Order: sequence, then C-alpha cells, then structure tokens
Amino acid sequence: MNLRPAVPFPYKRIVVVGVTGCGKSILAESLAGNLGLEFIELDALYWKPGWVESNPDEFRERVKTAIGAPAWALAGNYSQVRELVWPRAEAVIWLDYKFQLVFRRLVNRTWQRWRTKETLWGSNYERLWPQFKIWSKESLFYWQVRSYRRHKRLYPQLFASPDYAHLKVFHFKTPGEMEEWLASIT
Repeated sequence: MNLRPAVPFPYKRIVVVGVTGCGKSILAESLAGNLGLEFIELDALYWKPGWVESNPDEFRERVKTAIGAPAWALAGNYSQVRELVWPRAEAVIWLDYKFQLVFRRLVNRTWQRWRTKETLWGSNYERLWPQFKIWSKESLFYWQVRSYRRHKRLYPQLFASPDYAHLKVFHFKTPGEMEEWLASIT
C-alpha cells in the first residue's frame, strides 16, 4: 500500500517552534530528511565550544547564511532573529504540548545526554548540575518554566500579525496529532 500523499508537501522553508524540550529539533530534522530540505538548528548556530554564546552580530550573520538556502527546516525560538527567519519562511509548526509532557521530556533528555556524554553543537555536552539549579539562567528547566506561558500568549499574537499573514501555521497540541500529520505528508 502506498502511503505517500497524493500532493507533495508544498512548503520548502519551515520553522518549528515550541518550548524547550518539546521536540523542535527532532521534528525539524525529520522533516529535513523526509522532504529533502536543509536542517538548521538555531542552537548550533548560537552556541560556541565551552557553552560560549555568540555575539548578536555573529549569530545574525550565521542565521542569514543558513536561511539563504532555498529549502530548509529550522528548529528554534530565538526572538533576536525572528525578523530574519519568519519573513523568509513559508510555514511554522508550533508544538504546543502540555507542561507535564515537555517537563518530563526535558528531564529524560537531560539525563540521557548527560549519561551518554552526547556531543552537542561542537564540543559541548550536557552538564547535569547546572540543569537542576532551576533558579539559574544556566538551567534549561529555568527557561522552560519561564517561557512556557509566554509562548502560549506570544505565538497566537504573532500568527495574527499582518507581518506573518503569509505563513501557513500548523498547531499541534499533542505528539499524536503531530505524528499523524507527519505520517500524512512524508
């Protein structure tokens, strides 16, 4: 049985957004592989070895170069480059999952990356203790808690803006919804 869609997926520049730990990078990388797009991970463009942050101009230049490609799936929420990325994008996928789910995913991902010493973005690897200092800006849990409600307010406002009226928005509230959609297009 052929499960390929009758009409190819028409969007070639896709942004995947959502709170830390929701699966942005996994989905964007999957879309890139399945649809023949470049995979762009904003974290990889932002973080230098030793968890050194890129300066704003350097980061913007890296992003400009990356989105100069004709077709891409990009993972990330960096507001400082939104005005570069979103006008060029054709579609945005918002992974808007329940907090308990994304929190659990972040705990599991952090533990797994730390345990296996998975290399992230050059020579970086997950540091366990800073993640559990949830009062610290070094912690991904801090960012997840801090940004969760903000994203729920911000994204509907952005999608309603005339500046982004050209974007096709895909809004998924559960991983099952997203997986069913993904299976229908790839």
